[in-house]
Amino acid sequence: MRNTPQFCMSRSDHRIGLALVSGAAAAWSLGGLLTRLIHADSWTMIAWRGVFGAAGLYAVLLLRKERSWRSIIDLGWLGWLFVVQSAAGMMLYLSALRHTTVASVAVIYATAPFLAAVLGWIVMRERPSASSIGASCAALIGVAVMVRFGGSGGLAGDLYAMGMTLSMAIATVVARHSRSLPILETACLSSLLSGLAAWPLRAPLAPGGHDLALLALFGIVNFAVGVPLFTAGAKRLPAIESALLGSLEAPLAPLWVWLALGESPGSSTLVGGAIVFAAVTAHLLVDKSRQTPAPAVTAVEAADHVH
Repeated sequence: MRNTPQFCMSRSDHRIGLALVSGAAAAWSLGGLLTRLIHADSWTMIAWRGVFGAAGLYAVLLLRKERSWRSIIDLGWLGWLFVVQSAAGMMLYLSALRHTTVASVAVIYATAPFLAAVLGWIVMRERPSASSIGASCAALIGVAVMVRFGGSGGLAGDLYAMGMTLSMAIATVVARHSRSLPILETACLSSLLSGLAAWPLRAPLAPGGHDLALLALFGIVNFAVGVPLFTAGAKRLPAIESALLGSLEAPLAPLWVWLALGESPGSSTLVGGAIVFAAVTAHLLVDKSRQTPAPAVTAVEAADHVH
């Protein structure tokens, strides 16, 4: 049990936090597998997944008797930029999964915190720490190894994944600037916006019953399950633990696809991925000594995971 003058929790609270955040990572990691199992075209998948995700999160808000929708009116242009960038990231994420391996998407997206640090330095003049700079360089090398030597995916999918990573990094910087953004409400809006943006481009006929069920499962598991679990669990954990557990999504996503469908990443993806994940883990562990002990879930943490 961690015990400091600023942060004290019971063992049971800590265990609950570990279970909730781990559950969120497991829920998010199913995205790659569900994308492979759905036969509908990309636009149809994006449209229905967005609508189902928004509906699921709205149901959660109703069950929790949340009455904070008025905060949406007061989002301001930065808040809406967060919503738009998150929605763009969701659309690019699903497109990337359709054009490259799940492992490639996971590796590239793992560099999002480092890209956010660079953007924070450019936009907000936040000077990155030495560990951030070193880890960013290592992560960049890892992605270069994966993309340069081909992996087992496609260049178009890698580019979509890079675009998704940039979008979510921008959302993270916006969230860092506006820490009071309502997490569940903005995630709900982002999901709905991604679905509505893709709606005119979807196939005119509704997907078959099998695909529709999987699309509903996809939206509900990713949003109505993953986001509330993470926000509830992160409140009970130090930031370092929630970040480390949340990053379990990256290795789990290709694992499910490999076990279920036999999709194995190429050797360059494995090498590049190992470099990236080592950089992420080292950065988080170095930052452990500098973190603020009080556990506070903000849109910054959510922005790193909602896609």
